[in-house]
Amino acid sequence: FVVFCEGDTEYNYIDKMRKKQGIEIALEPVNMKGGGYSNFLNVLKTKSQSNCIAKFIIVDADRIQKDHGEKANFLELLEYCILQNKKKTVPHFLIVNNPDFEYVACLHVKDYKGQDIARFITSGLGFNNIDEFKAKKDIYDFLNNDTKTYQNVIDGVKYKPKLLKNRYIIVKKKFNIQIKETVLDWDRLSGKCSNIEEFFDVIDW
Repeated sequence: FVVFCEGDTEYNYIDKMRKKQGIEIALEPVNMKGGGYSNFLNVLKTKSQSNCIAKFIIVDADRIQKDHGEKANFLELLEYCILQNKKKTVPHFLIVNNPDFEYVACLHVKDYKGQDIARFITSGLGFNNIDEFKAKKDIYDFLNNDTKTYQNVIDGVKYKPKLLKNRYIIVKKKFNIQIKETVLDWDRLSGKCSNIEEFFDVIDW
C-alpha cells in the first residue's frame, strides 16, 4: 500500500503505524510536503504503478474553502482517481479529512464530540498550540495510548455522512481490491467529516 500524505504529521503517524501494526502488506508513506491538490496529482501521474495493491491519497478539505482555485484542483484530482478506478488497475482511494488531519487526531479521544479543533488540541490533548502538535514526531504512539486509539476514530466517522465516500470490494485471497464508485457530497463541506475509516479497513489485511 502506498500512502500519499499531505504533511509531516500524517507521514509521522503512518510511518510509525507501518512499524507497529504488523500488517501482512507493507505500507509505504510518501510525504507530499504540502503543495496542494495539484501536487498530489502530478506525483500520482509520475509514480510507478508496479508492485502496489492500492494507493491512498490522504488530503485535507480546508484548502477547498480557503482558496477558490483549489476547488478546481481538487475536482481534477478526484476525476483522475475515478478514471484510474474505472480502468481497474491500481485502486486509488481518495481519503478526505474535513477540515484536516487535526480533526482525525481529536477523534482518537472517545470524549471528542466535534468541539473546536484548535481548542481541543490544547485543552483535550495537552499541547500549547497546533504547531507543537504538528511537530510531534511520535504522534502515532501519542494518539494510540491508554484510552486514545484509532478505533475511536473509526467509531466516530464510520456511519456518519461524509464529503467523499468510496464503495469498494476486497478479495483478500487474490490480493484484489476494486473501487466500484466514488461519491462526492458537497453539502458536507461545511461540517466536520472524514472517510479515513476506509484506510484502516483496507490495510487491516
